[in-house]
Amino acid sequence: MITMERMGTNNIQAKLVLLGDMGTGKTSLALRFVKGQYFDCQESTIGAAFFSQILSLNDAIVKFDIWDTAGQERYHSLAPMYYRGAAAAIVVYDISNADSFTKAKKWVEELKRQGNTYLIMALVGNKVDLEKDRKVQIEAGTQYAEENGLFFTETSAKSAQNVNELFYEVAKRLVKARPSQQTGILLHNDARDHYRRQFCCSI
Repeated sequence: MITMERMGTNNIQAKLVLLGDMGTGKTSLALRFVKGQYFDCQESTIGAAFFSQILSLNDAIVKFDIWDTAGQERYHSLAPMYYRGAAAAIVVYDISNADSFTKAKKWVEELKRQGNTYLIMALVGNKVDLEKDRKVQIEAGTQYAEENGLFFTETSAKSAQNVNELFYEVAKRLVKARPSQQTGILLHNDARDHYRRQFCCSI
């Protein structure tokens, strides 16, 4: 059951999930966005990691509850537990790894089959700092995104290129979406208070 109230300025609490193959830089994107940090040797996520961040837009304040899922195949069966009920999903691939792009497409297909009908989805080609090793052309990402109604961008967690812009764009699309059609979104005066009351009992 999703509670929605409008009292003055909109405060939106939104569940966002990061999906993609191991080594595509999902955790690095989250850390760069939330903490402004980057580590060359980032340990692989086990199961999932949780982050939160608040963005202030002109017409709303958006609090992201970010679930960074593990990319290893053995954790794939756990993914629905994290993307179920999400308001937004960021599917990440590595531009220097063609296989990761193939797997990103499979994630998109899975989300379309099992996810929220009104899920806001972004396709992200990460590691543009490895341009010399590029295996997935930007045109391929753009075309696939257009064919599937996704927001598309390329990023570098290492250099911070387009990272903040990615999350701000997702936030803007959440604000524009009709709340009555969204799951994973909570509108009320103080999302943080609700989060403290509810998080211990739900994902």
